[in-house]
Amino acid sequence: MSNIIELKKGLNIPIAGKAVQKAKKVVIPDVVAVKPTDFRGLVPKLLVKEGDTVLAGSPVFADKTKPEILFTSPVSGTVSEIVRGEKRKLLEIRIKADKEQKSVDFGAVKVASLDESQIKDLLMKSGLWPALIQRPYGIIADPSAKPKGIFISAFSTAPLAANTEFALRDEFENIQTGINALARLTNGKVHVSFNRENYAGTPFHKLENIESHIFGGKHPAGNVGVQISHISPIVKGDTVWTVSLMMTAAIGKLFNTGKYDMSRLVAVTGPKAADPSYVKGIAGMSMKDIAEYCTPGENIRFISGDVLTGTNVGADGFLGFFDNQITLIKEGNEHELFGWAKPIRSSQFSTSHTYFSWLTPKKTYDMDTNLHGGPRAFVMSDVYSKVLPMDIYPVYLIKACLAGDIDKMEKFGIYEVIEEDLALCEYVCPSKIEFQSILSDGISLMMKEMA
Repeated sequence: MSNIIELKKGLNIPIAGKAVQKAKKVVIPDVVAVKPTDFRGLVPKLLVKEGDTVLAGSPVFADKTKPEILFTSPVSGTVSEIVRGEKRKLLEIRIKADKEQKSVDFGAVKVASLDESQIKDLLMKSGLWPALIQRPYGIIADPSAKPKGIFISAFSTAPLAANTEFALRDEFENIQTGINALARLTNGKVHVSFNRENYAGTPFHKLENIESHIFGGKHPAGNVGVQISHISPIVKGDTVWTVSLMMTAAIGKLFNTGKYDMSRLVAVTGPKAADPSYVKGIAGMSMKDIAEYCTPGENIRFISGDVLTGTNVGADGFLGFFDNQITLIKEGNEHELFGWAKPIRSSQFSTSHTYFSWLTPKKTYDMDTNLHGGPRAFVMSDVYSKVLPMDIYPVYLIKACLAGDIDKMEKFGIYEVIEEDLALCEYVCPSKIEFQSILSDGISLMMKEMA
């Protein structure tokens, strides 16, 4: 029987705009983008130039330090633009999609007939190896490493997250194939964590060749990092890999069909989504493809992902490699006179009892990006411990990151977390400290100094 782990700490953010479980549009993209910036620590080597034609599955850039790891186009078409930033940093490869799509045929194959090296070679050649994320640090998995386990979260508790059972309702066979392939890459087990609330109702609890775990509680119960900390905590010298259930399905499709298929159901959510629902889209699709979902006349922030950890890509941006959610939220660039002195604000949510939102626990709120204050002195508080169900001290860890003290970063848990794990600490912080940005800098320093 699966073990049940009930988390007492956490917070569900009651933001309006949850997607109804209905796919209302099939996006036929005109232009898609492959973004090296989706991957931490990557130094890309460009393999195409403007005007080149590519197929879905054709390589467009590689990892400079590990050139066998390729990043491929999700569509067939023509490379229309190479976008660079400061110091010619490669930001995007934009591809104008063909009306009739064609794919590289990698050949359908039975996982049972392949050994570990053959599975790795196919994943790297197809462009799906980057779906495997290595911890510590949240980087692309090292093909030469042997993880002590592979961890998959079969649910998400992030604000307005796509419903896993709906988004992957036709992918059971592909997910099982993906798990069978992943199981060949570790001497340990493939750990899959489920939500206690619907464990009996989800078809994925029937998956084989896995070690099942059941988690209950508020966000971040669905974060794979939180799950790892309760199943098999990471210590210095450990290596584990993580992969999302959506990417596991893509891996399974590669073996079952021989195609690099990055299509997915994408939840269009948020307070400024005119019709929150799902679209059939693809990784790298443009925000322009969901323009009709935007509330007219509003200054809207386009987020690839959720409001806590997603990326502000703008109205001209593109969906991230790992994302199956778009959040539309109002830019909070308006000042509220004496807002702090108004004890009764029924339209505002408070994590404490500052306002009366605690009297209406089922109410959702039309939130925006306003911080309701500015950064101030970083003071000790117990608010972080109330929302972080991990055995670490976030204040001490963040201060160690600010100081660049590697010994203390190790001592206070840098190996166990990435930005998403401390996102709620940033949300509830009374000092408006940017936890995720500081932690990211700390991880970058660790990667540089410990290489």
